[in-house]
Amino acid sequence: MEQQVQKMKDQIGQVIMGKGEAVELLMNALMNQGHVLLESVPGTGKTMLAKSIARSIEGKFQRIQFTPDVLPSDVTGVQFFNPKEQQFELRVGPVVTNVLLADEINRATPRTQSSLLEVMEEQQITIDGETVEIPQPFIVIATQNPIESQQGTFDLPEAQMDRFFMKLDLGYPSFDDEQRMMRSYKTERPLEKLTSIFTKDELKSLQEEVKQIEISEVVQTYLLHIVHATRNHQYVDVGISPRGTLAFMRAAQGNAAIEGRNFVTPEDLKKVAPYVLSHRLVLSLDGSTIMNQTEVLEEILEEVEVPAEYGVAKK
Repeated sequence: MEQQVQKMKDQIGQVIMGKGEAVELLMNALMNQGHVLLESVPGTGKTMLAKSIARSIEGKFQRIQFTPDVLPSDVTGVQFFNPKEQQFELRVGPVVTNVLLADEINRATPRTQSSLLEVMEEQQITIDGETVEIPQPFIVIATQNPIESQQGTFDLPEAQMDRFFMKLDLGYPSFDDEQRMMRSYKTERPLEKLTSIFTKDELKSLQEEVKQIEISEVVQTYLLHIVHATRNHQYVDVGISPRGTLAFMRAAQGNAAIEGRNFVTPEDLKKVAPYVLSHRLVLSLDGSTIMNQTEVLEEILEEVEVPAEYGVAKK
């Protein structure tokens, strides 16, 4: 498993250069059947990253370009009348796929944004009373542009933010990485060279393996101390939900698996915490003028005592 994970990371690194940590975190989400929100300025490779993931797992890729006039039925599908057959037929939307890119999700109206709530949580859609199961594996990779956070956009509600396993910021590449990108893309298209690293069945097996990663009672207690500290922080109105607690645990298991271990350490929790927890915090009005979500979480991680012993036999 570790070799395949590294091979997939290296392969995607030929397309998205200098973003090894982001690729690793996205793979973590994939192994945990979690969804990812990418927040970055235009042109930083968000779409290419989603396509690279799909190609690496033999997955079907679909993209929805969100705008204010996109309707929920454009996402999930619709029952339409077939005049030839004289009956209604179900036409599923682009959400029925393996890798769904929800591009610029914050440009869609709240009604359309909410059309993703069911599928992100329950892996199914309901169209006029008819339920359609989503093929596995399934991951939603949504993007939003932080510089368009006011005019013509609609902030995602807390309920939707909580359904995202992680929130990542790709950011700009370094000088050397951008130079390497120019050389690579000058004469070829690296995306077209990508091959499948995992079959769908192999990925499902990997997802089951990650669930078996051991997390001792000591580390579980440390995790819960962090979660409960978010609920009692002076600048936080809404702390981490139970869904967030489980996502935190699973992300730590995923990080341990990527690093080739069968047990979780406090370092795993500290590494994934900013990406799994920050976007779930709702700050008070006064608190938001003093600190942002990331700064609040950093303060909590510094204050919560780290256990000296993990309570796990290191194998």
